[in-house]
Amino acid sequence: MATASETLEVDGREIRVTNPDKVYFPDAPGGPISKLDLVRYWVEVADAALVGCRDRPTTLHRFPDGAGGEGFYQKRLPKGAPPWVETTLISFPSGRTADMPVLADAAHLAWAATLGCLEINPWPVRSGDVDHPDELRFDLDPMPEVPFEWVREIAMVTKEVLDEHGLVGFPKTSGKKGIHVNARIRPEWTFTEVRKAALALAREVERRVPDMSTTKWWKEERHGVFLDFNQNARDRTVASAYSVRPMPDARVSTPLAWGEVPNVDPEAFTLRTVPDRLRSVGDPSAGIDDHTGTLESVFELSERQEREGQGEAPYPPHFPKAEGEPVRAQPSRRRKSNRAKDPADKGSVPPPAPGKTSGPTGRRRTRMPLIEIARAETEREAMEGLERWKARHPEAAPHLEPADVMVDSMRGRSTTWTRIRVNLRNVPEADRPKQEPLEVDYDPWEGIDWPKDQSPSPQEGGDSPS
Repeated sequence: MATASETLEVDGREIRVTNPDKVYFPDAPGGPISKLDLVRYWVEVADAALVGCRDRPTTLHRFPDGAGGEGFYQKRLPKGAPPWVETTLISFPSGRTADMPVLADAAHLAWAATLGCLEINPWPVRSGDVDHPDELRFDLDPMPEVPFEWVREIAMVTKEVLDEHGLVGFPKTSGKKGIHVNARIRPEWTFTEVRKAALALAREVERRVPDMSTTKWWKEERHGVFLDFNQNARDRTVASAYSVRPMPDARVSTPLAWGEVPNVDPEAFTLRTVPDRLRSVGDPSAGIDDHTGTLESVFELSERQEREGQGEAPYPPHFPKAEGEPVRAQPSRRRKSNRAKDPADKGSVPPPAPGKTSGPTGRRRTRMPLIEIARAETEREAMEGLERWKARHPEAAPHLEPADVMVDSMRGRSTTWTRIRVNLRNVPEADRPKQEPLEVDYDPWEGIDWPKDQSPSPQEGGDSPS
């Protein structure tokens, strides 16, 4: 039996949408949103969306079973792609290469949407020069339970710092819990140099509002709003402007005018509301290419910070070790020369949840009172489990600081899953709950017959997408 389909003409191309009535957002305000609705949305916002992603190698964040299903990142050109889809050859930090799709026009956006692509994740380079970024990116990512008001305030401080260095920032909601600020730069520096500049600027923001922001890479050290400088490393990307995020309301990463930032509500921008906003107020990021900055004064700031003792910062997991990079291990796990020789001072391995073979730290010792709350297919399910745990433990929950709740995006077979752990260090010892069965118990490896002693266990690292 033939599969239902509908064909749209976009930029002179025929775009075939199979299963057009397939529901992608069943709980969206105003009624369910279908696959065809998604494709039409991308066509409608294409001119504005292409400002952020045109002519850039792009990772497609695909959800073929809808926003509530398993998503995965497609870095290479998918098999069966039309011959007119443009590509460029890029190199990953591992040294491997791949042909990545380059979204050149509205037809490319519509084609990506037919694959269930909600988010466009472009590299900060153009296809003609994939080794020199032309965009500096700031990802303002709040720790769990940090109010969005803090994110808005940190965004305004970020603007001040950029202005002082002759860079023009263009803000947008992330579509989830944060704000992104992008600034165009001349493509004269490598990824390593651009990341160095981003780190210097982030540290300056942190210096001005230390109680509300942090550049600490390790989650156990973070508080407030994390200034994710590592989003400027090679092969790290964020959702582009007008991307639809896998949220129940089909929320959209939406460009803002700076005057909107102090009072912005991210929930106001969805697949259904953003097209009307574009028609009424236009695209606040339309002029970003007219403001190309340079990084000389930022490198002077970086050199001054180095003289003051602020050197290199850790790279993300799986990156080659960088020159001058500190030990890439969580502070609580580092062996310090002045640590006492008492075996108890070396910590212990926290017990696993009932029915599990690995606990909050795998086989690693820790001196922190850690427990594991959830292993979930989606972040939303994991956070719901955390709220249930808090409701059951009212004696402990009020003592938790934002940094005590660790939400990790973990690698699975073909997609990520979410783990939540809680550090009870701020909870009085008498009120600390014991390790209990997981609130959400998802096994990404279910059905795989692993050789003895080779089954995977949760590992440190990873970050929640903002």
